[in-house]
Amino acid sequence: MRTHTGEKPYKCDQCDYSAARKSNLDRHLAKHTGDKPYMCGECGYRTAKRSHLAEHVRTHTGEKPFKCDQCDYSASQKSALNQHLAIHTGDKPYMCGECGYRTVQKSHLAEHMRTHTAEKPYKCDQCDYSAARKCHLDQHLAKHTGDKPYMCGECGYRTAWKYALSLHMRTHTGEKPYKCDQCDYSAAQKNTLDQHLAKHTGDKPYIRLAKHTGDKPYMCGECGYRTARRSDLSIHLRTHTGEKPYKCDQCDYSAAQKSNLDSHLTKHTSGDKPYMCGECGYRTTRKSHLAEHMRTHTGDKPYKCDQCDYSAAQKSALNRHLATHTGDKPYMCGECGYRAAQKSALSRHMRTHTGDKPYKCDQCDYSTARKSHLDQHIAKHTGEKPYLCDQCGYRTAQKYSLFQHMRTHTGDKPYKCDQCDYSAAQTSALNRHLASHTGEKPYMCGECGYRTAYKPTLSIHMRTHTGEKPYKCDQCDYSAARKDNLYQHLTVHTGEKPYKSGECGYRTAQKSNLSTHMRKTHTGEKP
Repeated sequence: MRTHTGEKPYKCDQCDYSAARKSNLDRHLAKHTGDKPYMCGECGYRTAKRSHLAEHVRTHTGEKPFKCDQCDYSASQKSALNQHLAIHTGDKPYMCGECGYRTVQKSHLAEHMRTHTAEKPYKCDQCDYSAARKCHLDQHLAKHTGDKPYMCGECGYRTAWKYALSLHMRTHTGEKPYKCDQCDYSAAQKNTLDQHLAKHTGDKPYIRLAKHTGDKPYMCGECGYRTARRSDLSIHLRTHTGEKPYKCDQCDYSAAQKSNLDSHLTKHTSGDKPYMCGECGYRTTRKSHLAEHMRTHTGDKPYKCDQCDYSAAQKSALNRHLATHTGDKPYMCGECGYRAAQKSALSRHMRTHTGDKPYKCDQCDYSTARKSHLDQHIAKHTGEKPYLCDQCGYRTAQKYSLFQHMRTHTGDKPYKCDQCDYSAAQTSALNRHLASHTGEKPYMCGECGYRTAYKPTLSIHMRTHTGEKPYKCDQCDYSAARKDNLYQHLTVHTGEKPYKSGECGYRTAQKSNLSTHMRKTHTGEKP
């Protein structure tokens, strides 16, 4: 009857809390005493609630007592089953009056409303931190205690959060509990299923709203980075904490994102590349990589900018482009103040300070700070050149090289100078041009006083003093101080003439020869 009368006879003698049931008061008192009498015999996890211990034990036993009566789905927690049932009914009774957001659970709506009110009811009792969600407070408290009670029995991975352990376990079990009701797709995480469902419905209510309103309710407390997606913020925070929760069970490698771990795991497998391009024979271990590769043949650019006519074949390219509109560079290096529009760019930059070279060649001792450099190196072992230009037959081992090459046919110059009308096909050319405005040349040769605006240019110059020729031909004894000279030399062996005049069909092995031909023959220009 107290649920109707509102009577709460059980009072806390340390604060204003009161409860209708004694068991609720007992649980509350544990917050004051810190008492956690219930302990897991497997990993030492302790909790103030017996029901929480029962849920925790299921992470070890794999027990899933909550069954769906409409399909084979089962769950270790009743709340997870309730969320799943909504997939069958489609019912989302709870709606936000501010923006129309709908959800299956009342608690989700309460959390969502805080994105409008900025309310943060969960307070840390050890510092000034407050959060809109209890799970965020729990994550924060782990920084004070260092406690990681949740452990994976397969590989020893430990975490402060039960939900993180549940997600991690799926890397071992292959479980994908989130099913699409319109096709055979399934996913290990709900947000991945949500992204997939948008392909069927075209519906992206929250992201679309964010584009119109500019609403980015999720903010990083370290650097002010804001985003429309909570999952993006979680990933961003790892740039500050250094957390790498995804562990390889075959070596010491760990990663901040699951996609990076998936890429790494292919190094341990047999090297099988089941996905093949029917156009040119390119093979890969990942279906998504094949989809990206096919766009080099089809010219498909599905990622559109909503502020101009720009479109891209890859989402990462669109993200880079969007930064030209906003000027936003939320990722900052704590060592030197360098800022970047993308987290991956900051990660690469940080290696200039740490000297870290995580990408290892499995055929020799070579290691590098960037995956693209490893891909280039591996091509020396395999000789593979999967990327083909359908205009002139030019082939290359690197996708980015093909993108750059295609601009010789299209005339595309996407890199614009913000101080004059200059534009360039490559970012390196734009950087060189910008130095003409500033006149700055910070890099100096200690041998002869030569100065330049670019560190790579100084490195190349130093070889005139040292005689170093690091670029070796694998078919003869030729070596070169510059990579482009080696490429020119290789055409002696292959007979390849990738540079073609669109005016008369003239072909040549060297880009400089084509430039000279175009200038003298077609434009009449005399340098």
